[in-house]
Parts: sequence; C-alpha cells; structure tokens
Amino acid sequence: MINYDPFYKTLKAKNLSTYKLIKTYNVSRSLLDRLKHNKPITTVTINDLCEILDCNVEDIVKYVKE
Repeated sequence: MINYDPFYKTLKAKNLSTYKLIKTYNVSRSLLDRLKHNKPITTVTINDLCEILDCNVEDIVKYVKE
C-alpha cells in the first residue's frame, strides 16, 4: 500500500503548512484530502509536490507491504 506519511514529515521539516500550500502554491484541498486518506495520486502530482517542496519522491511517498 502506498502511504503518504513522509509528505507530512517533509512539510513539517520545511516549516510549511497545508494552508500555505493552498494559498501560495495553489495546491487543491481535494489533493490534500487524497494524501490524508492515502488515496491514489498521479506521478505528475508527485513530481509537482517534489518541485514545490524541493525534495525527493521518498520524502512524499513510501510503500508499506500489507
């Protein structure tokens, strides 16, 4: 299962809030909801988040064996 817990750790490490992502970077609330509930997102979206956060893919997603 894909898990987005690293995304929130990266946000905290970069001193960013979800509010700032929405207001400054135009990240949608629905995307943040998808991340919160570990729902699928596209690789394009992962790429965009990596650019915004200046991080690697593993700083946003991780695979957890069920």
